[in-house]
Amino acid sequence: MTRAEAADTFETTFTYLVDTGEKPVTYTNLPEQEKENPGTYETRSHTVTDARPMADTLDLDREGFALAPHETRVTDFYDEDQLENIYKPELERLVMEQTGAKRVVVFDLTLRAQDEDIQKARGVRSPVKRVHNDYTERSAPRRVRDLMPADEAEDLLTRRFAIINVWRPMFGPLESKPLALLDARSIAPDDLIATERRSKDRIGEVQHVTFNPDHRWYYFPRQLLNETVLIKCYDSELDGRARFAAHTAIDDPNTPANARPRESIEARTFVFF
Repeated sequence: MTRAEAADTFETTFTYLVDTGEKPVTYTNLPEQEKENPGTYETRSHTVTDARPMADTLDLDREGFALAPHETRVTDFYDEDQLENIYKPELERLVMEQTGAKRVVVFDLTLRAQDEDIQKARGVRSPVKRVHNDYTERSAPRRVRDLMPADEAEDLLTRRFAIINVWRPMFGPLESKPLALLDARSIAPDDLIATERRSKDRIGEVQHVTFNPDHRWYYFPRQLLNETVLIKCYDSELDGRARFAAHTAIDDPNTPANARPRESIEARTFVFF
Protein backbone atom coordinates (compact mmCIF):
# COMPACT_ATOMS: atom_id res chain seq x y z
CA MET A 1 0.00 0.00 0.00
CA THR A 2 1.26 3.45 -0.85
CA ARG A 3 0.13 6.96 -0.13
CA ALA A 4 -1.51 8.70 -3.07
CA GLU A 5 -0.41 12.18 -4.02
CA ALA A 6 -3.44 13.91 -2.51
CA ALA A 7 -3.47 14.19 1.27
CA ASP A 8 -7.07 12.94 1.50
CA THR A 9 -6.59 9.74 -0.50
CA PHE A 10 -4.63 6.51 -0.22
CA GLU A 11 -4.27 3.33 -2.18
CA THR A 12 -5.19 -0.04 -0.73
CA THR A 13 -6.24 -3.49 -1.88
CA PHE A 14 -9.73 -4.90 -2.33
CA THR A 15 -10.89 -8.50 -2.60
CA TYR A 16 -13.12 -8.86 -5.66
CA LEU A 17 -15.00 -11.84 -7.05
CA VAL A 18 -13.81 -13.25 -10.37
CA ASP A 19 -16.75 -13.92 -12.69
CA THR A 20 -16.26 -17.49 -13.91
CA GLY A 21 -19.81 -17.80 -15.23
CA GLU A 22 -20.73 -20.13 -12.37
CA LYS A 23 -22.85 -18.91 -9.46
CA PRO A 24 -20.96 -19.13 -6.14
CA VAL A 25 -22.76 -21.21 -3.50
CA THR A 26 -21.75 -21.73 0.13
CA TYR A 27 -23.31 -24.07 2.70
CA THR A 28 -23.51 -23.70 6.47
CA ASN A 29 -23.67 -26.92 8.53
CA LEU A 30 -25.27 -28.96 5.75
CA PRO A 31 -24.31 -32.39 4.34
CA GLU A 32 -23.85 -30.82 0.90
CA GLN A 33 -21.08 -28.59 2.22
CA GLU A 34 -18.37 -30.50 0.35
CA LYS A 35 -20.12 -29.58 -2.91
CA GLU A 36 -19.96 -25.86 -2.32
CA ASN A 37 -18.43 -23.47 -4.81
CA PRO A 38 -17.43 -20.41 -2.76
CA GLY A 39 -16.16 -18.62 -5.84
CA THR A 40 -12.78 -17.37 -7.02
CA TYR A 41 -11.44 -14.07 -5.71
CA GLU A 42 -8.65 -11.71 -6.66
CA THR A 43 -6.89 -8.80 -4.98
CA ARG A 44 -6.90 -5.49 -6.85
CA SER A 45 -5.78 -1.99 -5.91
CA HIS A 46 -7.94 1.12 -5.83
CA THR A 47 -7.69 4.64 -4.47
CA VAL A 48 -9.85 5.46 -1.46
CA THR A 49 -10.98 9.06 -0.87
CA ASP A 50 -11.92 10.79 2.36
CA ALA A 51 -15.68 11.40 2.14
CA ARG A 52 -15.85 13.88 5.02
CA PRO A 53 -15.48 17.00 2.81
CA MET A 54 -18.57 15.88 0.86
CA ALA A 55 -20.55 14.50 3.82
CA ASP A 56 -23.16 17.27 3.73
CA THR A 57 -24.00 16.58 0.08
CA LEU A 58 -24.07 12.78 0.11
CA ASP A 59 -27.43 11.28 -0.85
CA LEU A 60 -28.65 7.72 -0.33
CA ASP A 61 -30.50 7.97 -3.64
CA ARG A 62 -27.38 9.09 -5.55
CA GLU A 63 -24.16 7.73 -4.00
CA GLY A 64 -26.04 5.03 -2.09
CA PHE A 65 -24.53 5.93 1.29
CA ALA A 66 -24.56 8.83 3.74
CA LEU A 67 -23.12 9.89 7.09
CA ALA A 68 -25.71 10.57 9.79
CA PRO A 69 -24.85 11.93 13.26
CA HIS A 70 -26.60 9.97 15.98
CA GLU A 71 -26.27 9.99 19.76
CA THR A 72 -27.22 6.64 21.25
CA ARG A 73 -28.24 5.86 24.82
CA VAL A 74 -26.73 2.38 24.53
CA THR A 75 -23.83 1.92 26.95
CA ASP A 76 -23.00 -1.70 26.09
CA PHE A 77 -23.53 -3.02 22.56
CA TYR A 78 -23.13 -6.59 23.82
CA ASP A 79 -26.19 -6.18 26.08
CA GLU A 80 -29.11 -7.75 24.21
CA ASP A 81 -31.71 -5.95 26.32
CA GLN A 82 -30.22 -2.56 25.43
CA LEU A 83 -30.13 -3.49 21.76
CA GLU A 84 -33.76 -4.59 21.75
CA ASN A 85 -35.27 -1.89 23.94
CA ILE A 86 -33.05 1.12 23.21
CA TYR A 87 -31.04 0.67 20.03
CA LYS A 88 -33.67 -0.71 17.67
CA PRO A 89 -36.22 2.06 18.39
CA GLU A 90 -33.46 4.68 18.12
CA LEU A 91 -32.45 3.47 14.68
CA GLU A 92 -36.00 3.17 13.42
CA ARG A 93 -36.50 6.84 14.27
CA LEU A 94 -33.15 7.79 12.72
CA VAL A 95 -33.84 6.06 9.40
CA MET A 96 -37.34 7.53 9.22
CA GLU A 97 -35.86 11.00 9.72
CA GLN A 98 -33.15 10.44 7.12
CA THR A 99 -35.39 8.94 4.43
CA GLY A 100 -38.89 10.29 5.01
CA ALA A 101 -40.20 6.72 5.16
CA LYS A 102 -43.59 5.96 6.67
CA ARG A 103 -42.32 2.94 8.57
CA VAL A 104 -38.96 1.39 9.46
CA VAL A 105 -38.35 -2.03 11.01
CA VAL A 106 -34.96 -3.17 12.30
CA PHE A 107 -34.87 -6.88 11.46
CA ASP A 108 -31.25 -7.85 12.01
CA LEU A 109 -28.33 -6.79 14.20
CA THR A 110 -24.82 -8.08 13.48
CA LEU A 111 -21.83 -7.40 15.71
CA ARG A 112 -18.27 -7.74 14.41
CA ALA A 113 -14.85 -7.71 16.03
CA GLN A 114 -11.39 -7.71 14.50
CA ASP A 115 -9.78 -9.34 17.54
CA GLU A 116 -10.14 -13.14 17.46
CA ASP A 117 -10.32 -13.41 21.25
CA ILE A 118 -13.29 -11.04 21.29
CA GLN A 119 -14.91 -12.99 18.46
CA LYS A 120 -14.70 -16.19 20.50
CA ALA A 121 -15.65 -14.65 23.83
CA ARG A 122 -18.61 -12.70 22.46
CA GLY A 123 -19.68 -15.07 19.70
CA VAL A 124 -19.46 -12.37 17.03
CA ARG A 125 -18.23 -12.32 13.45
CA SER A 126 -15.10 -10.88 11.90
CA PRO A 127 -15.10 -7.87 9.54
CA VAL A 128 -15.86 -8.84 5.93
CA LYS A 129 -12.89 -8.32 3.59
CA ARG A 130 -14.71 -9.11 0.33
CA VAL A 131 -16.48 -6.43 -1.69
CA HIS A 132 -20.18 -7.16 -1.32
CA ASN A 133 -23.73 -5.89 -1.00
CA ASP A 134 -26.13 -7.46 1.47
CA TYR A 135 -29.15 -8.16 -0.77
CA THR A 136 -30.18 -8.92 -4.34
CA GLU A 137 -33.22 -8.37 -6.53
CA ARG A 138 -34.56 -11.72 -5.29
CA SER A 139 -33.44 -11.88 -1.67
CA ALA A 140 -34.67 -8.44 -0.58
CA PRO A 141 -38.42 -9.03 -1.15
CA ARG A 142 -37.98 -12.62 0.01
CA ARG A 143 -36.68 -11.31 3.35
CA VAL A 144 -39.81 -9.19 3.76
CA ARG A 145 -41.93 -12.29 3.15
CA ASP A 146 -39.78 -14.29 5.59
CA LEU A 147 -40.08 -11.86 8.48
CA MET A 148 -43.30 -9.88 8.13
CA PRO A 149 -46.82 -11.35 8.56
CA ALA A 150 -47.90 -12.93 5.27
CA ASP A 151 -50.87 -10.72 4.44
CA GLU A 152 -49.01 -7.58 5.52
CA ALA A 153 -45.89 -8.50 3.54
CA GLU A 154 -47.74 -8.78 0.24
CA ASP A 155 -49.38 -5.41 0.79
CA LEU A 156 -46.07 -3.76 1.72
CA LEU A 157 -44.43 -5.15 -1.41
CA THR A 158 -46.94 -3.38 -3.64
CA ARG A 159 -45.23 -0.08 -2.76
CA ARG A 160 -41.67 1.16 -2.73
CA PHE A 161 -39.44 -0.32 -0.06
CA ALA A 162 -35.72 -0.36 0.65
CA ILE A 163 -33.24 -2.13 2.88
CA ILE A 164 -30.77 0.17 4.59
CA ASN A 165 -27.82 -0.95 6.68
CA VAL A 166 -26.97 1.37 9.60
CA TRP A 167 -23.30 0.88 10.48
CA ARG A 168 -21.28 2.31 13.35
CA PRO A 169 -18.16 1.56 15.41
CA MET A 170 -18.71 0.61 19.05
CA PHE A 171 -16.11 3.20 20.05
CA GLY A 172 -14.36 6.12 18.47
CA PRO A 173 -12.30 7.18 16.78
CA LEU A 174 -12.09 4.01 14.69
CA GLU A 175 -8.61 3.66 13.20
CA SER A 176 -8.36 -0.02 12.24
CA LYS A 177 -10.22 -1.85 9.44
CA PRO A 178 -12.52 1.06 8.52
CA LEU A 179 -15.49 0.58 6.23
CA ALA A 180 -15.01 1.48 2.56
CA LEU A 181 -18.07 2.48 0.54
CA LEU A 182 -18.49 2.15 -3.21
CA ASP A 183 -20.26 5.01 -4.98
CA ALA A 184 -23.36 3.40 -6.51
CA ARG A 185 -22.99 5.52 -9.65
CA SER A 186 -19.68 3.81 -10.43
CA ILE A 187 -21.13 0.28 -10.29
CA ALA A 188 -22.00 -1.28 -13.64
CA PRO A 189 -24.86 -3.82 -13.61
CA ASP A 190 -22.49 -6.60 -14.68
CA ASP A 191 -20.25 -5.90 -11.66
CA LEU A 192 -22.83 -7.44 -9.31
CA ILE A 193 -22.89 -11.24 -9.06
CA ALA A 194 -25.55 -13.02 -7.01
CA THR A 195 -23.97 -15.41 -4.50
CA GLU A 196 -26.07 -18.04 -2.73
CA ARG A 197 -25.75 -18.85 0.97
CA ARG A 198 -27.53 -22.03 2.06
CA SER A 199 -28.28 -23.05 5.63
CA LYS A 200 -30.72 -25.43 7.27
CA ASP A 201 -33.32 -22.71 7.75
CA ARG A 202 -33.18 -20.79 4.49
CA ILE A 203 -31.44 -19.94 1.25
CA GLY A 204 -30.03 -16.43 1.27
CA GLU A 205 -28.49 -14.42 -1.52
CA VAL A 206 -26.02 -11.54 -1.49
CA GLN A 207 -24.11 -9.73 -4.21
CA HIS A 208 -20.37 -10.02 -4.58
CA VAL A 209 -18.63 -7.56 -6.85
CA THR A 210 -16.18 -7.96 -9.72
CA PHE A 211 -13.34 -5.53 -10.34
CA ASN A 212 -14.02 -2.41 -12.37
CA PRO A 213 -11.34 0.29 -12.81
CA ASP A 214 -14.12 2.90 -12.76
CA HIS A 215 -15.13 2.11 -9.18
CA ARG A 216 -15.00 5.11 -6.84
CA TRP A 217 -14.25 4.23 -3.23
CA TYR A 218 -14.76 6.42 -0.15
CA TYR A 219 -14.42 6.17 3.62
CA PHE A 220 -14.91 8.27 6.75
CA PRO A 221 -11.57 8.45 8.58
CA ARG A 222 -11.57 8.17 12.37
CA GLN A 223 -15.30 7.53 12.52
CA LEU A 224 -16.78 8.32 15.93
CA LEU A 225 -19.28 6.49 18.10
CA ASN A 226 -21.87 9.19 17.43
CA GLU A 227 -21.56 8.82 13.65
CA THR A 228 -23.52 6.25 11.67
CA VAL A 229 -23.11 5.32 8.04
CA LEU A 230 -26.31 4.51 6.16
CA ILE A 231 -25.85 2.12 3.23
CA LYS A 232 -28.51 1.46 0.58
CA CYS A 233 -28.53 -2.34 0.18
CA TYR A 234 -31.67 -2.48 -1.95
CA ASP A 235 -34.35 -0.20 -3.36
CA SER A 236 -37.38 -1.43 -5.28
CA GLU A 237 -37.73 1.87 -7.15
CA LEU A 238 -36.61 1.71 -10.80
CA ASP A 239 -36.46 5.42 -11.61
CA GLY A 240 -32.67 5.68 -11.87
CA ARG A 241 -31.86 6.29 -8.22
CA ALA A 242 -29.19 4.21 -6.44
CA ARG A 243 -30.45 0.71 -5.73
CA PHE A 244 -27.34 -1.17 -4.53
CA ALA A 245 -24.23 0.19 -2.77
CA ALA A 246 -21.33 -2.18 -2.06
CA HIS A 247 -18.93 -2.00 0.87
CA THR A 248 -16.06 -3.83 2.58
CA ALA A 249 -13.58 -3.60 5.42
CA ILE A 250 -10.18 -2.31 4.27
CA ASP A 251 -6.63 -1.89 5.49
CA ASP A 252 -5.79 1.77 6.05
CA PRO A 253 -2.05 2.51 5.72
CA ASN A 254 -2.52 5.36 8.21
CA THR A 255 -3.57 2.98 11.00
CA PRO A 256 -1.37 3.58 14.07
CA ALA A 257 0.58 0.57 15.32
CA ASN A 258 -1.26 0.70 18.65
CA ALA A 259 -4.74 1.24 17.19
CA ARG A 260 -7.57 -0.49 19.00
CA PRO A 261 -8.93 -3.39 16.92
CA ARG A 262 -12.25 -2.67 15.30
CA GLU A 263 -15.55 -3.53 16.96
CA SER A 264 -18.66 -2.53 15.04
CA ILE A 265 -22.40 -3.08 14.85
CA GLU A 266 -24.62 -3.03 11.78
CA ALA A 267 -28.41 -2.94 11.74
CA ARG A 268 -30.40 -3.97 8.69
CA THR A 269 -33.69 -2.19 8.33
CA PHE A 270 -36.80 -2.54 6.19
CA VAL A 271 -37.75 0.93 4.97
CA PHE A 272 -41.34 1.25 3.76
CA PHE A 273 -42.53 4.32 1.85
